[in-house]
This record gives sequence, structure tokens and C-alpha cells, in this order.
Amino acid sequence: MDNVNIDPETLEIQAPDYTTEIVEILKSNLSPKALKDKIMDYHENDIAAAMDLLEENERSKLYHILDSQTLSDILAYTENIGLYFGELNIRKKVEILSHSEANTAVAYLQELPKAERATLIDLMDDDAKREIALIASFDEDEIGSRMTTNYIHVHTGLNVKAAMKELIAQAAEHDNISKIYVVDENHTFYGAIDLKDLIIARENTSIEEILVTSYPYFYAHEPIERSIEKMKDYSEDSIPVLDPNNKLLGVLRSQDMMEIVDDEMSEDYAKLAGLSAEEELGEPVSKSMKKRLPWLLILLGLGLLVSGVVGFFEEVVASLTLIVSFQSLVLGMAGNVGTQSLAVTIRVLMDENLSGKQKASLVFKEARVGLLNGFVLGIVSFVFIGLYLFVLKGNPPLLSFSVSFCTGIAMLAAMLLASISGTCVPLLFKKLKLDPAVASGPLITTINDLVAIVTYYGLAWILLLNVLHF
Repeated sequence: MDNVNIDPETLEIQAPDYTTEIVEILKSNLSPKALKDKIMDYHENDIAAAMDLLEENERSKLYHILDSQTLSDILAYTENIGLYFGELNIRKKVEILSHSEANTAVAYLQELPKAERATLIDLMDDDAKREIALIASFDEDEIGSRMTTNYIHVHTGLNVKAAMKELIAQAAEHDNISKIYVVDENHTFYGAIDLKDLIIARENTSIEEILVTSYPYFYAHEPIERSIEKMKDYSEDSIPVLDPNNKLLGVLRSQDMMEIVDDEMSEDYAKLAGLSAEEELGEPVSKSMKKRLPWLLILLGLGLLVSGVVGFFEEVVASLTLIVSFQSLVLGMAGNVGTQSLAVTIRVLMDENLSGKQKASLVFKEARVGLLNGFVLGIVSFVFIGLYLFVLKGNPPLLSFSVSFCTGIAMLAAMLLASISGTCVPLLFKKLKLDPAVASGPLITTINDLVAIVTYYGLAWILLLNVLHF
């Protein structure tokens, strides 16, 4: 057989489009039983994605053929929970809430009007009510609002055989079994046991011999933002959440931790863009305006201040209109450098708790980077702007290279000061116990514009007008 050479670049692997397949199935005329059999072959995440492409009457078909447990699993993957949950009847809502974990049920209920929320809670069983009330008692920025009561616990003093029996009894309601938590008679947290260690231990072994007492934990009222570092430091499937008296309330699972980190990153990204909160694609225009307007008003005030400073140097602009051409160059480079230092500083503050010496070292390092980059770019600006003004514009060599020298020096100074401000501002916010990400890109850029304007026109006033008398 002849060898056939196939170019790998001509081969394209077509990923299956499960979402389109699900939509086509739901739009078909299959019987409910056949429809359910086909839909159940797909993952809940793909079904949730398909719901976004369906009309309400088509989603209604899905609500009727699937049981409440399956619907609960599907809705956990969607971002339009308010819309879809609102399309269900009261009976289906209660069933889904009953099958959902308490933290998920609270998220569903928050999407509903207050009167309907109270009605649904009244229709739920007492255990579900207690769990929902527990989760809802915490502020949304506290760890307790993200925990789940889906965990297995055993009491101290048991042997492995008794602990396994307790595990089997609780597993009927709680499927989070990879880690077993140990509490004393007062439900005070004592330690944790890995399921694997419990399985391979001899049945008469005391659980105290195999449990880990140095296991990480959170307090329910801890702010989520300050707990992220602890989440990243441990690779556990779940971490227990305690009340102020060290009693076990719930656990934070790995998927909950990932969602928290993702939410915090999205929030910080929004702040870096000058938004007061993260925006969603389908939210009303008025809501988006409320998120953007506060920072825009602050930046407008700072922008007016910058314009006022430019007006202060009106004499310089009137005498040497030529220098206005290079104002945007100096401002742009200062803004870029300041934003870079801001990004580095926020990244460091997210990962570490810095000592005073480390903060000083960070400021000094960023200042050196800004100074050296400013020196290089200042020389480049001096040479090329001078040649541009002399060769292409026909200005006298002294004027051409005096303006380029002023621009180069101003760029060096502006980049140095921008690096320092881009580092010091988030450090100051951190010191004041404010989110460093609030020192957003637009804010730093506006501050650096002010610094650059004063530096550029101040040098022009001193060097070009008062020293060289142009």
C-alpha cells in the first residue's frame, strides 16, 4: 500500500454542537417519553445553554418532561435563573427549592418578589426552612452566604466501623462524602478524615487515630475578599465553616471556591474599568447607567481640574503653540506606565500580605523601572522629535532640540511620577481598608494626566520661556 502524506493543518476536528442538537430535539414533535430519553443523554450544562435559545413555550415543554431534581441540576448552570425560575408554577418551584442546596435555594429566592418568596418558604418543610434561614442570615460578602449544609459529620469517640455506618446513613441525603468532618458532643469542630483513609483503616481503629486536627477552616462571618488567599493555599475538596463558638455550620466546596474567586476577579476587573459593579449582558440600561455614572462624575471632576491646570499655563501655550503638539505623547506614556504599575501592585496585594519594608521595596522597584524606561524613551523622544521639528518642519535647530529636550525630560519625570502614583495609590487604599481595585485604570490615568501636565508645561515655562527666552 502506498504511503499517503496528510497535512495535519488540513485536518479539522469538529467539536460536537450539543446545544444545537438539544434545541432541535426540543423543537421536534417527539412524544414526552422519547423527548426525555434523548434529553437525558446530555450534560446539564449543555441543556442550560440550550435554554437560552428557546422560546418560553419551548422551555415549558422541558419543565414538564423533567423531574424537579434534574431541573434543579440544570438551573444551577444557568445565569438567567431569575427568568427561568419565574416561568415555573408554584408546585414546581417548591419542589426545586426542596431538591436544591440551601445556598442555591437562597439565590433562587432572591430573584423573586418578596411576597412570592414568603409563600414558597411557607410551603417548604421545616428542615429546608431552617437551612435557608441560616444561609440567608449572612451578608452576601460573608463566607457563610456561600457555604452549603451538604456535608457528612461524625462524633468523636467512634471507631471506624461505627463511623462508616454513620456515613452510610447520612449519604442518603448528603452526597458530599469525600471528606468526613468530626465534631464533639457540642457539635464543635474537631478535625477531618479523608474518605480513603476511613475505607482502608481497620474497623476497630478509633477515628481519633486517622483524623487530621490541623485542617483549615473558615468562620462564617469572615469577609469573602479576605478569605480568597486561604482558599488558594489549600487544595481540599471542601473546607468547614464555623460559627463564633467553633461549631460546624457548613462547608465551602471546591466549586463554591472557584465561583467566589471568579466573582471577585470579575468585580475587580469591573472596578479597573471604572465601574461600580460587574455588568450583565441583559440588564436594563438604567441599571448599567447607575453602575457607570458614579465613577464618571468623579473622573469629570478630575478632568476639569486637569483642564484648569492647562489654563494656568496659558502664557506658555500662547508663546509656544508648538509644544501643544507633544502634550498627548507625554500624557499617554505617563498613563500607560501608571496603569502598568497599578496592575502589578494590585496583583501583589491580592497574593500577599506585605510588610512595611516590602511595600517600600515595591514602590522603590516600580520607581526604578519608571525612571529607567523614562530615560530610554526620553532619549528616543529627544532625538526623533528634534529631527522631526528641524528636518521636516524647518524650525531652527536650537528651538527644535530645545522643545524635544523639554519633551524628553518631561516624559522621564512624568513616567517616574506615574510609576510612583500607580504603586502608592492602591497601597494607600489598602491602608485605608478600601479595595485597591477601586484605584481603577481611569482614576490612575486621570491623576497621571494631572502630574504630566504640570511636569510638561512647568518645564516648558522654566526652560523655554525663562531660560532660553523663546
